[in-house]
Amino acid sequence: MDDLKKQNAEDLKKTLLEKREALRVFRFGGAGSRTRNVREGRNLRKEIARILTEIRSREIPSSNTK
Repeated sequence: MDDLKKQNAEDLKKTLLEKREALRVFRFGGAGSRTRNVREGRNLRKEIARILTEIRSREIPSSNTK
C-alpha cells in the first residue's frame, strides 16, 4: 500500500491498466473451466480499488483550490 503513495500518476495509471487486464484475463480465461483460485480475483479487485482511491485522493486537493 505504501508503494502506491510513492508512485507518480503515470505509474499509477499504468499499474491500473495492468491490474484491469489481469482481472479480465482471470474472469474470461476460466470461463470454460473452473477457476483455480477465486481469491485471486478478489485480490485483483481490491488492488484496483486501492489504486483508484489513491488517484482520487490526489485529485481532491487540487479541486479544492478553485
